[in-house]
Amino acid sequence: MSTFKTYLNSRVKSGLASGRFLTSFLTGASLIFSVSLTASVSLVTSVHAKEMPGDGETITPIFPSIAEERFRGEIAIEGLKELGFEVKEPKETEYATMMLALAYGDADFSVHLWDHLHQTFYEKAGGDQALRKVGQVIPGVLQGYLIDKKTAEEYNIQTLADLKKPEIAKLFDADDDGKADLTGCNPGWGCELMIDHHIEAYDLGKTVTHNRGSYFALMADTIARYKAGEPILYYTWVPQWISGVLVPGKDVVWLEVPFTSLPDGNNDVNTSFNGINLGFAVDKVMTVLNREFAEDHPSAQAFLSHLQITADDESAQNLRMQNGESSVKDIKRHAQEWIAEHRDTFDSWLEAARKAADK
Repeated sequence: MSTFKTYLNSRVKSGLASGRFLTSFLTGASLIFSVSLTASVSLVTSVHAKEMPGDGETITPIFPSIAEERFRGEIAIEGLKELGFEVKEPKETEYATMMLALAYGDADFSVHLWDHLHQTFYEKAGGDQALRKVGQVIPGVLQGYLIDKKTAEEYNIQTLADLKKPEIAKLFDADDDGKADLTGCNPGWGCELMIDHHIEAYDLGKTVTHNRGSYFALMADTIARYKAGEPILYYTWVPQWISGVLVPGKDVVWLEVPFTSLPDGNNDVNTSFNGINLGFAVDKVMTVLNREFAEDHPSAQAFLSHLQITADDESAQNLRMQNGESSVKDIKRHAQEWIAEHRDTFDSWLEAARKAADK
C-alpha cells in the first residue's frame, strides 16, 4: 500500500494526477467495479434461473368439473409454483373436451388422463402428434360393478351375467319397471361408453337399465337405499370416497364379468384384481400435456412426470370432502398438508425438474 502511495504522490508532483492519469485511474476503477457488479448480478440471476426455471412463464391447468378430482391437481399446482411458474386458475370441463383443449393449446396440462379408459378421447384429439402422456400420477386404479353383500350371499350372485335372469334383475328394480337399475356415469365420461358396451356385449339390454346423470347425486340415492336395507347395483372406481362408505368385502362385493370385452377390441389387457375379472382394464392415471408446451418447458414436464400419489391417499382425501371439508380452500389445504408429509419426495421431484431445465 505504501508503494502505491509513493507512486501516486510522484505522479501528482509531476502534474499528471490532476489530468489524464486521474481520469484514467478513476475510469479503470469504475470499470472494475462495473464488471464486478455485473458478474455478481449475473451469478445471482443464474442461481435464480436454476432454482426457478419457470420464472416469467404462465401455465394453464385443465381439470374435470367434479371437485373430487381436484386434490392431485392442487399438488401439481403447488410444485409448479415452487418452480416459478405463474399458474392460472384451472379450467374445468369433461374429459373428451379436455383432450381437445390441450391439443389446441387452450390449456397446457392435466393430471386426469386414465391411460386405457380415455384412450379414445386421446386419439380423437390428435394422439401423440398433439399431446404427450407422461408419468403415473396414480398407478393401479380400478373400476367395476358392485352389489350389496347381503343380496349377493342370499341369492348367490357372483357375476354380471346373473342379471340376465329376470328374477335376479328384479331384485335391483328401484322404479318398478321390471329391470335392474344400475347406477352409472355422467354423460360424456369414458365409463358411460364402457357400461353401454358391456350391457350390449353381455346381452343385458332386456334386464338392466343404465341410469346415467350426475354420478354423485345418483350415488347419494344409492347409498340411501343401501342404508334402508334395499339391494343396490352400481358402478364405481377407486380412488374416491364411495369405497370408504360402501366398503368392498364388508358392505358390498365386486361382480365378475363373464368374459373380457372392451370397446376397442384390445381384450389382452389386464382386467383382473384379486382373481376377479372386473371387466375394466386395471388402469393408471397419467399426466397429459400439450406437446408443444411440453417440449418448450422441460422443467414442467419433468416435474409432472415424477408426480405420484397413491389411490389410498386420494380416497382418504375424498372421504374428508364427503365429511364436510369440500371447499376449494379445503382442497388446497389438503394438498399442502400432503406435501408437508411427503416433503423429501416432493423436493426430489423439484430437483429433477431443475436438472431437466439445465440440460
